[in-house]
Amino acid sequence: MEALDIARWQFGITTVYHFLMVPLTLGLGMTVAILQTAWVRTGQERFLRMTKFWGKLYLINFIVGVATGLVQEFQFGMAWSEYSRFVGDVFGAPLALEGLLAFFAESTFLGLWIFGWGRLRKGLHLAALWFAVIGSWISAFFIIVANSWMQHPVGVELGDDGRPVMTDIWAVLTNNTALAATTHTIAGALIVSGMFLLGISWYHLWRRRHDGIDTLDERGYVVVGENPDLPARDRTDHSVWITSLRLGAVIAILGFFGTGITGHWQGQLMYEQQPMKMASAEAACHTGSSFSLLSIGDPGTTDCSQVTTVIEIHGLLGFLATDEWGAEMPGIRDLEAEYQNQYGETIPAEDVYTDHAGSEVQYVPPMWVTYWAFRLMIGLGGIVAGAALIALILTRRGTVPDSKGIKNLALFGIIAPFAGNIAGWIFTEIGRQPFVVAPNPDPSGVDGVFMFTAAAVSPGVTAGELLFSTVALTAVYGVLAVIEGGLIVKYVRGGVASAMPELVHRDDSPEQDTTDKGDDVLAFAY
Repeated sequence: MEALDIARWQFGITTVYHFLMVPLTLGLGMTVAILQTAWVRTGQERFLRMTKFWGKLYLINFIVGVATGLVQEFQFGMAWSEYSRFVGDVFGAPLALEGLLAFFAESTFLGLWIFGWGRLRKGLHLAALWFAVIGSWISAFFIIVANSWMQHPVGVELGDDGRPVMTDIWAVLTNNTALAATTHTIAGALIVSGMFLLGISWYHLWRRRHDGIDTLDERGYVVVGENPDLPARDRTDHSVWITSLRLGAVIAILGFFGTGITGHWQGQLMYEQQPMKMASAEAACHTGSSFSLLSIGDPGTTDCSQVTTVIEIHGLLGFLATDEWGAEMPGIRDLEAEYQNQYGETIPAEDVYTDHAGSEVQYVPPMWVTYWAFRLMIGLGGIVAGAALIALILTRRGTVPDSKGIKNLALFGIIAPFAGNIAGWIFTEIGRQPFVVAPNPDPSGVDGVFMFTAAAVSPGVTAGELLFSTVALTAVYGVLAVIEGGLIVKYVRGGVASAMPELVHRDDSPEQDTTDKGDDVLAFAY
């Protein structure tokens, strides 16, 4: 493999792994903030327990996410120095804002929240969490601004050295591509958070049924019980899990509708800004308005002659792209000719392209990656929303069915929105190829600002060095995955008591302050 291919694999592996943490941090953080708000307003212990339990998992995920995210920025200098040189004047502002403003603020307020239990007034403590969550959302926005500029460059002009120079930071920050991607990402994060709550809560309600704590009356409604021999397995514990489950289901459904609305907006922008990406996602080889429900062919093809459409809906593609039924959209064959005419059939003979100069440019991305990633993203979102709706119906009587198979399915369902988010990211990035910075096709936009991926890799880095670093990073990330997975499984199995050790040896008198951390050796963790 060439250095370019290994560098792309390295960035893909590390980014996919890091992106597993991002949506859970964004979605679960807001959920925990809502739960703590409910506790502050009502004083109900179930909301305190929910805040502590889900907050523990939120912190574990946040910490590993920070560690894995730092590698992404290091790679810009290690493996992609030419890319960094090209985009540096533009990326400097949003990445600096993300690091100096959003991330530092997020970390500071999160620290106040972690160590502020029982030390800060409830209102101030709650405000610290909300500021941390809002900071994480702002941090995500600045990262997406940088990525969206790669998808749709705006607010710059070409300098004398052939590199873009930012002339309008407001245009960069309000890039419609960034606004659509940010809202779509947040909605996707809510689906992840919702299914996380649903699956884990289902497991605990099933355990209560399995252990004989909760039973059913003659009408099939739950009879909530208690087991004094098991820590925190009381009536409040049941309320924690049934409330979490149903809240998670609602969040997942709302997140799905959010992704549908924002995804439609984003798809229409892609048809304007990167028509080849969307044509490839539809396997639309010829100009027309038919939407492919199923196409088959060579899995690695970029050649339309290898694609056969089996099921299609006439007119739907035009409606999705323009809101006009039957509107004709450009197909791959026509677009390929346009790209070749505008950007050339071969890599330019310039110094930055080194060994790739003169090689043929493949403007059609791997069609079956974009085609199936696009459908996997949408399909999994629909499945998750349907599962959440079924969960609301099945739990309307206060508990879950005493079925191990359904319980396992609920736990397995936690993976689905993660996979959907990853599929969406892969579609977005693979579909942009062969550009690392895609050209802006708008006649009134920026002319000549684009970069082929072949020119982006560091010229002084060998394939062997990249291979070694890829293997090393993959191994380290594998260890981190085992650590995070082990911690999450440990605390999930332990239930609320694992996040509130004081419940194991507590005085149940009404005067007791449940926020007192004096004897809690794990106080630092929340």
